[in-house]
Amino acid sequence: MAGPIGERFRQVTTTAGSRAEAERLGRAMVERRLAACAQVWGPITSTYWWKGEIETAEEWVAVFKTTESQTGQLIAAVKSEHSYETPDIVAVEIADGLPDYLGWIAAETGPQEKTA
Repeated sequence: MAGPIGERFRQVTTTAGSRAEAERLGRAMVERRLAACAQVWGPITSTYWWKGEIETAEEWVAVFKTTESQTGQLIAAVKSEHSYETPDIVAVEIADGLPDYLGWIAAETGPQEKTA
């Protein structure tokens, strides 16, 4: 969905091995204004193939709300700070949403105006 000034929006998710790591990633991305907000939930149980073996692990999910224009930088920043060798980082387009909320995402991400 196009929002203010034609901006499009994304929801980016990752999983982490602990609540502390998921919260740290969330706070770091919001502080950098790569995401307007980060939500952490869990624990979840993940079952997956890793290096030829089936693994099961308890993980926490971090969900970031951002703009299309910030998505690449957000993904790169999460990857650089993540403890996993190959972290689960995916982005999906937000197809629709409350216009005021989408406007808030646009206002809170990216470069911020300095006020005197």
